[in-house]
Amino acid sequence: MCSRWVVLAFYCLGQLCAGQSLKPQIAAPELATNNPTLTTVALEKPFCMFDSSLYPNKSYVIYLYTMKESASAISSLVTTTNSKPLNSTFQQTSGGKLGPYKAAMFNVPNCASPPKFTDVGDVNKVSDVLKQYLFRVGDDGSCLYDPNFLAVCNPPLTPDTTYRFKYVLVDSTEGIMKDQTLWSDPIKTRRAKLPLKIDTWPGRRSGGMIVITSILSVLVFLLLAGLLASVSSAVMGSEAASAEIKHVSQTVQQSEPRPQLSSE
Repeated sequence: MCSRWVVLAFYCLGQLCAGQSLKPQIAAPELATNNPTLTTVALEKPFCMFDSSLYPNKSYVIYLYTMKESASAISSLVTTTNSKPLNSTFQQTSGGKLGPYKAAMFNVPNCASPPKFTDVGDVNKVSDVLKQYLFRVGDDGSCLYDPNFLAVCNPPLTPDTTYRFKYVLVDSTEGIMKDQTLWSDPIKTRRAKLPLKIDTWPGRRSGGMIVITSILSVLVFLLLAGLLASVSSAVMGSEAASAEIKHVSQTVQQSEPRPQLSSE
């Protein structure tokens, strides 16, 4: 039963048509829970979006560009005047504030041969299947600080910030853009809770729950006190009994007649 809605969601991903706006979509809640997070956004990969632009014997890749919504419309271009895709980085654009940066590069999803739906029910395979359908922006927390990192950097996004995303189809051989989507709708990362607003004891507990908790605490204290008193009493009784036995033993020894030695 659980796998039916997952299969249905996958089917919808593979049935993107011309009537639908060609732009990145945030992943469905059934596929990615807790999305967006404070620093990441899970997007559906561009299945079937670029089929009309693909030609045989050609090699293509997908570039994913990210920018903050506050960036100006003039700076939202992702290609140069000769159709070369921009290689702007997170650092060069101040995290997307000055314009789009390349956040990812991956192969064109195979619309004709998607992952097997039967693998969804396999706990060991479901993670790999979801990775083929989804891409999580902001999922690399170390690339900015690794001097040996040479791939496209996909660092964490800023909390409580609105972003837009764009997919670009690039001819790997010629190194030029062949097609692109529209910019996505605004997607905002979650806002971090202030420390004063985080629930602490007895946060959001009713008066009845507080009374019950107090009574249980008192009962536990009385139970422990009674247990300690019982142990103490048993120890003292044992010591008194031992002393009494010792006293009786000494008295018996003193009352026994001593044998007299005979003299010759």
